[in-house]
Amino acid sequence: MTEYIDDFKKKYPNLAREVEGLDKLPVKGVRHNIDEAEKAIDSFQGHSPDAIGFLRRCTMDEEGLEIIKYLLDRKEISVEYATELKIQLIKSGISSFGAKKEWGYYR
Repeated sequence: MTEYIDDFKKKYPNLAREVEGLDKLPVKGVRHNIDEAEKAIDSFQGHSPDAIGFLRRCTMDEEGLEIIKYLLDRKEISVEYATELKIQLIKSGISSFGAKKEWGYYR
């Protein structure tokens, strides 16, 4: 039985430490007021990201151009704003819109 535990520790050292309780992370965001906690949870529910929010999910400039075209075609952004976004994208790249947001950010 111990050979399985040793193999597990060799293959997955971080997970083994976590399971054994050796790795502990401090909790800094405790809310003692239930109403405040509920507001924080609900703050992003039903939220629809704006153009920048969608662009911040892109990995490549080409994806950003597709997003801008899509939003323009759906008339969710103006031609002028689309032009500004394209200029920024071409000159500075997709990372110029901010840090990448992963899917599920608004949950």
